[in-house]
Amino acid sequence: MKLTSESTDTPSPQPPPSHSENRPSPLEFERQLVALRSDLLRFARLQLRNDTWAEDAVSETLLAALTKPQAFQGRSQLKTWLIGILKYKVIDGLRQRGREVVLDSGSEDEHADPLEHMAFTANGHFAHAPADWGNPEQELGSQQFMQVMEACTQKLPPVQARLFLMREWLEMSCEEICKELALTPTNLYVQLHRARLRLRECLELNWFASP
Repeated sequence: MKLTSESTDTPSPQPPPSHSENRPSPLEFERQLVALRSDLLRFARLQLRNDTWAEDAVSETLLAALTKPQAFQGRSQLKTWLIGILKYKVIDGLRQRGREVVLDSGSEDEHADPLEHMAFTANGHFAHAPADWGNPEQELGSQQFMQVMEACTQKLPPVQARLFLMREWLEMSCEEICKELALTPTNLYVQLHRARLRLRECLELNWFASP
């Protein structure tokens, strides 16, 4: 008698979902690029403080995206991906035109910033306790908060805004910033310190203030 083994149907493993499924169609991709152009331009203007340079950086960003749309894998939001490209375009622009930017901060160094006297006591402590900022991660996820943050950044003196965004948004190292703009480390730290104080004051007045 011939024995036959009973076969069992084992389901084949399913392939993991592809990120390509999250990618828009070519037509939708172009439509989204057009819709995001104004956001990208706003980011570029904040950093470059020059409409022509900002237009150039955004145009190069969109051209790079259109040339290689397959580079967008759908792992993140399209806007996040485009801003990542824009950062490099802005950095390139700053390096090419860095010497055209005049950072005349000497006069500010000669006189203490009055904001520092308002914010701190003689022993370095806060003159007034900072407002309760709640959950920082939750606030950063708020579109309204980011709009207020952007408005506060625009109100910074041009020198402080540029340096703050180079450090915090472009994530350039202090060494890179000093080299690109011919600044001393001390001068850079002073300007960044003043920028953060002004941003804190602006946010507390316009976002975290008690109703």
